[in-house]
Amino acid sequence: MSLIQSIPLRLRPNPARVVVRPLQIAPEPRDLNPVQNERMHRIINGVRAMEGATVDRELAVILADFGNRHREIRTVFEERFEQIAREVGLRDRLPPSVRQLIGAYFCHEYSFGAAALMNPSIVPHPDQNGVPEGGLRFVLSLRAVGEGHISSITFREGLIRPCGTIEMAPEPDFAIAARPETGPGEVRFTRHVEGMRLDETVLFPTTPAQRNGLEDLRLVRFTDDDASTCYYGTYTAYSGAAIASELFVTRDFETFALQTLTGPAARNKGMALFPRRFGGDYLMIGRQDNESLFLLRSPDLHHWEGGERILGPHYPWELVQMGNCGAPIELEEGWLVLTHGVGAMRKYAIGAVLLDKDDPSRVIGRSAVPLLSPSAEDREGYVPNVVYTCGAIAHGGRLFMPYGVADTSVSFARIEIADLLAALRAPDSMNLLNDNELEWRGHERIAE
Repeated sequence: MSLIQSIPLRLRPNPARVVVRPLQIAPEPRDLNPVQNERMHRIINGVRAMEGATVDRELAVILADFGNRHREIRTVFEERFEQIAREVGLRDRLPPSVRQLIGAYFCHEYSFGAAALMNPSIVPHPDQNGVPEGGLRFVLSLRAVGEGHISSITFREGLIRPCGTIEMAPEPDFAIAARPETGPGEVRFTRHVEGMRLDETVLFPTTPAQRNGLEDLRLVRFTDDDASTCYYGTYTAYSGAAIASELFVTRDFETFALQTLTGPAARNKGMALFPRRFGGDYLMIGRQDNESLFLLRSPDLHHWEGGERILGPHYPWELVQMGNCGAPIELEEGWLVLTHGVGAMRKYAIGAVLLDKDDPSRVIGRSAVPLLSPSAEDREGYVPNVVYTCGAIAHGGRLFMPYGVADTSVSFARIEIADLLAALRAPDSMNLLNDNELEWRGHERIAE
């Protein structure tokens, strides 16, 4: 039988969830680079030439059409007007209705998760007040994909019940793009609207390095040597031409920072931070050769050199390449690292590796066959034949794992940790398994 127990819960793309985004007026309508040109001035002058009654009527139509779809939409229009005024050097004092109507012309709705929700990560929620004994409130991060295949970061909140079921907070009607402020080496975001919930928050690409997406956030609740805690996450910034690893930082999920990483290792995808230091150093699992697991050490959280190769593809299901599926999870028995493997026909599956507690460079167990593979009934989507996660959480003797299905939607599974550890093979006993053993271990299916 399979080790995996499926949880009857699915998060799907929802085109009805939209945010207001800046509309950039440029010679080519889909150009994301803002430019000052005649079209911008023509639109502004067109609004300013309207009679007051016309301005009020047009603004009333817009508010009736969009006001119930967004929080404080007048404020959004006002803020957008201020941005445009700075761009074109407009210093004239204008009535609020004119300012807001101009702002509306330079905005548009964007369905940030219409195409896909995928590659989730999960961490304990910073607020555990009111949680039943034996339960755990959590934060789930998601990669949301919308028009133009632009990836953003969004969140959901939920509860692991003492019995092992998962209950998600209802999906909110509203979604709001968090306000970015750029500074040296980072972008800071705040949840700036009164009453704004975490699961209404969307973090969009801001810098040129991020232009085409913030991809595959791997969250970890990090405990420092002084017992203080912080939530970190590594993710891939994609410019449309190049990739780089960057760092997500928050202490409370109220304010966020996206910070650049430096060093040769930061030029690769799939870095995952350990939840504590070792001898003053930070540790990460990385993939420096695009196919194997490496252990990285650094005294500086923001600079990463080359690491030590600790594991490479071995079994048929991971022969093309392997990588981590989230931050290492500390257990009494060692460091549990979920892995992904790519096999024939670019089929992605999820396995696991156990590293020594005191020496994480030493592998003491690994999956001979996948824990989870795309099932026959659940393999089609935006990218077929893929299951993938960016992190799981251990609680009450179980591992709870959200995972992306075909780069389209998100499902959930749980595993008894004792059963998982018993199934991991010691590296000195690794050999290629025969077809009968693969079938017996549940290579293709997950439990219903």
